[in-house]
Amino acid sequence: MGRDAITETERAAIRTCGAEMAEAARAAILPHFRQPLVPENKDGQGGFDPVTLADRAAEQAIREVLAQRRPEDGIIGEEYGRTPGTSGLDWIIDPIDGTRAFISGSTSWGVLIALADENGPFYGIIDQPYIAERFEGGLGVAALTGPRGQTPLKVRDVVDLAEATLFTTFPEVGTEADGAAFRRVSQQVRLTRYGLDCYAYALLALGQIDLVIEAQLQSYDIAAPIAVIEAAGGVVTDWEGGPVHEGGRALAAATPELHRAAMELLA
Repeated sequence: MGRDAITETERAAIRTCGAEMAEAARAAILPHFRQPLVPENKDGQGGFDPVTLADRAAEQAIREVLAQRRPEDGIIGEEYGRTPGTSGLDWIIDPIDGTRAFISGSTSWGVLIALADENGPFYGIIDQPYIAERFEGGLGVAALTGPRGQTPLKVRDVVDLAEATLFTTFPEVGTEADGAAFRRVSQQVRLTRYGLDCYAYALLALGQIDLVIEAQLQSYDIAAPIAVIEAAGGVVTDWEGGPVHEGGRALAAATPELHRAAMELLA
């Protein structure tokens, strides 16, 4: 099954399942947030790639919902890998995107849930459990649901780099050459901010910022942001303008004009 074969009834079922997964992840994660945690380090090369009990509990909770609701779909999760399905659809899960922020008590982390076919993600959720904000995009929906109720997601119409706000997770973006390319864009924009993890993509979809540039991403880092931002009218590709749903170097922009200008500087 591809996205074109999904009926209205199926759309509603997918959205219900997405909401249940996000709620299950919230329930699994929040008891651990801003509590004493001893993270494990998954990076055996001398770096720091933390994982916590909350990461694993959240992915297990999401998988339990899928086992009940949609056992025919495949799953690609950061913590427990790939579970093949038979429907032609895969759920791509990052139970806590921004674990470094999570263990630091910051709220820039989030739960990423996406549904993809062979052409990439077409439905996604960026959920921030602690501040109770859920950004949902795809299947005819583009909305933030939070403490103030529901707000439509729509990117800004900024077309000039000199008026743009740029976000990235790390000051060090990928390789040395990647970092130099990022700085070429940063030097042209109005404002650059660092360290927002997946929440930066949510802010782009909300129309608060204009660009996100990152490197060394995995599929579960970017699949949900792609779906949410595209539903809000934005553009997400790799640095060369091609698909990025399998990971790599991502460029997310509010408008085609901004995307084109940033891509020229990254090249």
